[in-house]
Amino acid sequence: MAIDSLDWEWKKHPVIRIDLNAEAYSVGGLDALHSIFNAELQREARRHGVTLEPGNFISQFKYLIEMTCNNAGERAAVIIDEYDKPLLETMTGDKAVYESILNTLKGFYGVLKSYDKYLRFLFITGITKFSKVSVFSELNQLDDLTLDPCYADICGITQDELERDFGPVIGDILEKTGRNRVEYMENLREYYNGYQFSEKPLKMYNPFGLLYHFKREGKFSPYWYETGTPSFLVKLITKQKIDIANLNDMRIDHEDFRQYDIEGMKAEPVLYQSGYLTITGYDEENEEFILDYPNLEVRSSFAKSLLKQYLQAPLNISNALIFELPKALRSGDIDEVINVIRQYMAGVPYDIIEKTENYYRTVVHLIFNLLGLNCLSEVRTSDGRMDSLVETKNFVYCFEFKIDKTADEALAQIDTKEYLLPWMGSGKKLFKVGVNFDSEKRNIGEWKYAAIEAATPDCS
Repeated sequence: MAIDSLDWEWKKHPVIRIDLNAEAYSVGGLDALHSIFNAELQREARRHGVTLEPGNFISQFKYLIEMTCNNAGERAAVIIDEYDKPLLETMTGDKAVYESILNTLKGFYGVLKSYDKYLRFLFITGITKFSKVSVFSELNQLDDLTLDPCYADICGITQDELERDFGPVIGDILEKTGRNRVEYMENLREYYNGYQFSEKPLKMYNPFGLLYHFKREGKFSPYWYETGTPSFLVKLITKQKIDIANLNDMRIDHEDFRQYDIEGMKAEPVLYQSGYLTITGYDEENEEFILDYPNLEVRSSFAKSLLKQYLQAPLNISNALIFELPKALRSGDIDEVINVIRQYMAGVPYDIIEKTENYYRTVVHLIFNLLGLNCLSEVRTSDGRMDSLVETKNFVYCFEFKIDKTADEALAQIDTKEYLLPWMGSGKKLFKVGVNFDSEKRNIGEWKYAAIEAATPDCS
């Protein structure tokens, strides 16, 4: 049945909106939560002509709901925005503060259960999905929409919507910049598209980044990412020692999405919920979601944040890396590629570098991701895993890293394992690059490379 054919009862219902975003809970703790409860309840009370008597916030919330419904003569819609921010900002700090905030929120949200008869609609949003037991112990009527295919297009802009609704804006940008339409649309997809919210293969554009792109007359920039990376996320990744070089092609199951409590929270589903990874596939047989970066904006910007956390290199060295390394890779200048990485590593504080092969592999991977390059780490082949693979328009680079060994050993492994065999028919020039890190110097000690002219594929 078409939705237009249904009979709708168009009644006006009062709306109560509580927004928990505008406080620094990591600093203010429970006092910050009390402060925002007071501000939000008083604002909504004034808006609905209700006078709140002094008392605790739970009593005031009950009274606000009841009186708002009585004044309007209809049941209310309640919207809770950023419901989990007080928990996220305190979960890696003082456990007592976290638990006091958790207990306060449980009591506050419990009102929504006991006052269910006054509610026509309830909508709760946040970054993560804390379990009903931990936060909504009394609120068992919630319907989780997070991975529901019916709502897969509710939080973004589809390709059809982009081309239908933003045609005039796109036309103006193309006229002013002289860009080719096909190339420009592909750049839009690479930079702002890619989000998927269920096993349904539907990709969505980030509205924030896309609209700012149009507002700035077609300038490509990480607008959404510049709003800030949650500090709790970087702390969680560090605490759980997540292999940040292997965030792409990550697999998690439905149960992982339910583990959002302080004792059992996993970083992987949080990375998905907060927009840094997205669903790129679904393994129906194993009931697993496959996660990866959604687009170039997130891949490069998140790598920049992680590099700052892991390496703390000076800004002038970082800028040189951003401008010089892509140029060297796109021209096939391996010596310059190594020199730029060495300069960058030389600017990293001596005492934070770990003397492990995995550490150096991760650093190089983050550097390539920062530049928006097509970089894969721990790439599986029929006879093992290569450390890093970087592909440009004309070149494919296979990097193998060793520590306190030799570059010849690294090159020999590439040959023995035939890592580049799958790219032999690509028509691109292939480079095998052996790199040895010196643990005492904490930098690249020796490197060697060899070029292979890949045969052009036979299309006859």
